[in-house]
Amino acid sequence: MTASPPRLSGIAAVIAEPSDQAGHRRRRGSAGGRPPAFDAEAYKGRNVIERSFNVLKQWHGLATRYDKPALTYRGGVVLGAIITWLRALRVAP
Repeated sequence: MTASPPRLSGIAAVIAEPSDQAGHRRRRGSAGGRPPAFDAEAYKGRNVIERSFNVLKQWHGLATRYDKPALTYRGGVVLGAIITWLRALRVAP
């Protein structure tokens, strides 16, 4: 079974098209296709999610995923998220 391209699956592009790729696409003319739609608000949301995952990945307990059952890993993710959330709620003096 082959994976279908994101556009055919109805998944919108969140990252802007790089300028060099846009130039190549324009140079091909009508064969280059249409540029992917870019939603700046969705891109901002993606940035928040990526930074949140990076904070969780800093926790060493999640870095060694390969030797844990899925339930244990999920518990670690939830615990890490709770700890991160509680730290964010703490008011700095």
